[in-house]
Amino acid sequence: MAAVRKAASMLNLSNMNPCVKEMQYAVRGPIVIRAAQLEKELKSGKSMPFEQVIRANIGDAHAMGQKPISFVREVISLSVSPNLMKTAPSCFTNDAIQRATEILENVGGQSMGSYTDSPGIVTVRNHVAEYISERDGYPASPDDIFVGTGASSCIKNIMKLCLTMDNESRPGFMIPVPQYPLYSACTAEFNAELISYYMDEHNNWTLNPEELERAYDEAKSRCVPKAICVINPGNPTGQNIPPENIVDIIKFAHKHDLLIMADEVYQTNIWGDDDQFVSFKKVLRSLGPEYDSQPLASFHSVSKGFMGECGLRGGYCEMTNFDPEVKVMLQKLISASLCSSTSGQVAISCMVKAPSGDAAELYKSETEGVLASLKERSILVHEKLNEIPGIVCNNLQGAMYAFPRIEIPKKAIELAESKGVTPDFFYCLELLENTGICVVPGSGFWQYPGTFHFRMTILPPMEQLVVFLEKLAKFHVEFREKYG
Repeated sequence: MAAVRKAASMLNLSNMNPCVKEMQYAVRGPIVIRAAQLEKELKSGKSMPFEQVIRANIGDAHAMGQKPISFVREVISLSVSPNLMKTAPSCFTNDAIQRATEILENVGGQSMGSYTDSPGIVTVRNHVAEYISERDGYPASPDDIFVGTGASSCIKNIMKLCLTMDNESRPGFMIPVPQYPLYSACTAEFNAELISYYMDEHNNWTLNPEELERAYDEAKSRCVPKAICVINPGNPTGQNIPPENIVDIIKFAHKHDLLIMADEVYQTNIWGDDDQFVSFKKVLRSLGPEYDSQPLASFHSVSKGFMGECGLRGGYCEMTNFDPEVKVMLQKLISASLCSSTSGQVAISCMVKAPSGDAAELYKSETEGVLASLKERSILVHEKLNEIPGIVCNNLQGAMYAFPRIEIPKKAIELAESKGVTPDFFYCLELLENTGICVVPGSGFWQYPGTFHFRMTILPPMEQLVVFLEKLAKFHVEFREKYG
């Protein structure tokens, strides 16, 4: 017993890393935990005012019923179990057999159980480079690409490169608000400063360059700004950043010697008929040699887009205009983790390089079907949210989410504050307890002071989404009546 007490005293809440205690991650926060409890209570037979919990808190496509792309699963199956090429070749397309063979030839022992090169399997990085070159019209090199266990790990590694202490001032990261909680969690974990710059909700979440200067100038006295992070298309806001806005951001970063971190994991999720995705790299290259010294880190992932393979954990980063010596240091950093998930690397290859033979027609049909369905749901969500009195939602141009602004009566605000929670948290908890709808409070993504929002995904199946929106409309009217 004494040994147990001694061990416990060595590490406890009072002496553990305070940065870990400060971390928050809203999409898996208290409301989601409560949703899981309600699901268990429903299964146990407890009577509730609803028959099911509808989760719209996280962008997990397959958990919401999306089916995997056949070619992806074929190639992964053959890569993990190469004997299937001999014992059951008729069960697989020639495209899948050829892709798996090509990948395995560049893996130690031709086994996915082997460590790969730390930056990733060379075949996969070649496929990524070909994809970027075709997408942007500018060359890309596999030597500038490293793969990770999801885009999140790539983002964290790039952030780690910036964690210097200049004159004892903390490093700062400029983060868009609303932001994806990964960024606030990482800045807390790394004991860095989060520099908020606000997107303009009244102008469809576009960016005013003057707002960047305001945020930068106010932060200089408390930290050393190191990088500006941009999410395009936006999470949670769903906007597609226009090229002229991208130019503004690049010129701002160049003026202040900031690294640009472009989170582009939703680049194939574009819903506006007149919108198209334009990468930061393409715009940067178009600005000419004056910007050849401007460093850019761009990220993509198999978790989103048409694949939705969140659990496979595959992502990549392309480093543009990085100092060669810094790239060596990054190589050393990622080598400490040996390599990323091999199945995730295979999924990356399938995402960036479509089959061209006997699997091509089905691959195209499945991917177009997924994207068409998501677009249909994005239109429905936008229209129905704006029909609810007291809720306003900007046009959903991309990504997988809506971030509507909600009016919360003064009485509800005061009650929430008396309970020690934010008003939008109080709203979302009431929504969950009364309807079974699980969404995330806007405060978990940060928001302009005095405004309240929630984030929801557009991923639930259409029939479930219709029920979701009907219940939300009824709840919101009753909530305003109750507290108004």
